[in-house]
Amino acid sequence: MERKQFELGDVVQMKKQHPCGSNEMEIIRMGMDIRIKCVGCKHSVLIPRAKFEKNMKKVLRSTVSADGGQAPAQTELDPI
Repeated sequence: MERKQFELGDVVQMKKQHPCGSNEMEIIRMGMDIRIKCVGCKHSVLIPRAKFEKNMKKVLRSTVSADGGQAPAQTELDPI
């Protein structure tokens, strides 16, 4: 079975809904544990990577562009 591919900043669909009714989560931290933030109510949850991979259904929106490179990050410039 192929491992699911996901990156920091991706919006993923989970198998179960969050109590607010949304099942879309944004990945905001990756490591041994993964922190995801509910798109609906902005609540964040830290879960083990194995549990996240088991409960993730699919990637809805990815930060990786079609040419394989990273999408440009939003940065703020300091005024001169």
